[in-house]
Amino acid sequence: MNLDELLTRAVDRIYPTKEDLEELLKKDKKLRVYQGFDPTGQNLHIGHMIGLRKLKQWQDLGHKVIFLIGDFTALVGDPSGKSESRKMLNKKDVLQNAKTYKEQAGKILNFSGDNPAEVRFNSEWLAKMSGLEFIKISSLLSLQQVIERDLFQERLKSGQDLFMNEFFYPVMQAYDSVAMDIDVEIGGVDQTFNMLMGRKLIRHMLKKDKFVMTTPLLTDSSGQKIGKTEGNVIAMIDRPSELYRKIMALGDDVIVKGLEYLTDVPINEIGEIEQKIKSGENPIKFKKKLAFEVTKQLNSEDDAKKAEEEFERVVQKGEPPQDILEIDIKGDDIIDENLLVKHSLADSKSDAKRLFEQNAVRIDGQKISTGQKVENGILNVGRKLVKLNLKN
Repeated sequence: MNLDELLTRAVDRIYPTKEDLEELLKKDKKLRVYQGFDPTGQNLHIGHMIGLRKLKQWQDLGHKVIFLIGDFTALVGDPSGKSESRKMLNKKDVLQNAKTYKEQAGKILNFSGDNPAEVRFNSEWLAKMSGLEFIKISSLLSLQQVIERDLFQERLKSGQDLFMNEFFYPVMQAYDSVAMDIDVEIGGVDQTFNMLMGRKLIRHMLKKDKFVMTTPLLTDSSGQKIGKTEGNVIAMIDRPSELYRKIMALGDDVIVKGLEYLTDVPINEIGEIEQKIKSGENPIKFKKKLAFEVTKQLNSEDDAKKAEEEFERVVQKGEPPQDILEIDIKGDDIIDENLLVKHSLADSKSDAKRLFEQNAVRIDGQKISTGQKVENGILNVGRKLVKLNLKN
């Protein structure tokens, strides 16, 4: 990983400028770099890989990397990218969601060795803050700065309510940078406003500058975010065959961006692939390359080869699947939201509830309701196929 690729590959923009950050890095200064991940669901998905890979690049160059779990901010709810108010979560669900975040992020980041990534929880400082302290911090940021936010203006124009917690969220995220004395914050372009608020706050409170590195979102041509689609989360911990198959189900317009954002395929090779697709060459082999590289990165090369063989055999040749997930259940177990989340068949309880409501949960082809007792059979959850084994 060279400096130019760090500052350009899968990077949308750097604040204040790329040149300023590059000049600082050429002085061989080691920086404190972080990205926050609110545990609003139990699984990190491939959209999160963009930021995690960028953190890993900083880590490989010897910088101090912090993987921040926003267990406190998740309680409040980030309004970013939402056309309506985000539902607030409770502490129990947030902690359950975050339970395996370090393990999942460890598929990309190194949490051991000479320069281990550090895990922090923003409840360490936000939960201990008094109301008066929060008001004093908020006084350093103006209402005009917050209300000018595009999504707030859109909601106001459409006559929708704005709630106070939505104003507080950017302040809390901004304070994360102060609490950890951050030099560089990484986040998707939908987080730009929150990160720039942190840039302002750190100047007020620590009298220093903070760089903001925004990363593009993995989207299709319609602007739909990839990674957390309707009823089909592409989770980083999906079984290799499932991960490979889900990536192959994406539109062809994701191939080039996916190769740049999610793999180490050289940029010049990606450019050649883009030209070949534009000239009419069948894109399936390039999508298979994307699926293979992502599956290999999150698992192993052997797993990726087996997943590719399974896809070719089942999807392209129409043969029955061999790699099917099996779940052992007891006689008093029921199929409900908790079971779907436990076995990564749904990303959250609300996601599981929606699947039941949409009749996307079936046993041997027959739709079932939440809370139903089960026997041996084949469980369908959306596109996922699971064999249930009843154990005494």
